[in-house]
Amino acid sequence: MINNTTHDIEKRMSKAIEVLRNEMGKIRTGRALPSLLDHVQVDYYGSMMPINQVASITSSDARTLMVTPWEKNMLSVIEKAILTSDLGLNPASTGGAIRVPMPPLTEDRRKELIRVVRTEAEQSRVAIRNTRRDANNQLKDAVKDKLISEDEERRAVELIQKITDKYIIEVDAVLHEKEKDLLEV
Repeated sequence: MINNTTHDIEKRMSKAIEVLRNEMGKIRTGRALPSLLDHVQVDYYGSMMPINQVASITSSDARTLMVTPWEKNMLSVIEKAILTSDLGLNPASTGGAIRVPMPPLTEDRRKELIRVVRTEAEQSRVAIRNTRRDANNQLKDAVKDKLISEDEERRAVELIQKITDKYIIEVDAVLHEKEKDLLEV
C-alpha cells in the first residue's frame, strides 16, 4: 500500500517537473533553440500538426533558426504559422527554407519573462504539493479502514515529505537555470 502510494506520487511529481521543463522551453531567450517552435501548429492537409512533424528545424547560428519543410508547398503555411504564433518572430523565406531570426530581448521584456517563469515554477510547486496532500489523504483513509497502523502512516508521511522536498528543490533548480538564461545578455 505505502510502496504503491510513494511510487504513484514519484510518477506524478516527475510529470510536474516534465511539464515545467516543457513550458520553460517555450519561453524564448536570446538564443535560437529548435524546441522554441515545438508548440507551433500548422495546417497539413486539413489536420493541425506541430511544425517539427512537417519540417526540420535547426539552429544555423546562435540567433537564427532554419526551418526546412519536407514539401515545398508547405513553405508559406509554415511561415504564416510562425508569424501568427505568440512568439513575436518574423520569419523570412529564402529559397526552399525559412530563416527565423531571434530579435534581442529588451530589459523590460526580460523582466516580464522572469515573472512568467516564476509563475510557471509556482504552478509546478502547487501541483507537487497537491500530490502530497492527495497521498496524505490516502494514508489517513487507510488508517481509518485499518489497512495500516498509525506508526506506518507517520513513517509514510515523513517519506512523502522527503520526496516532496526533493521535487521542490528540482523545481527551484529549473527556475534558477531559466532565470540565468534569461538574464544572459
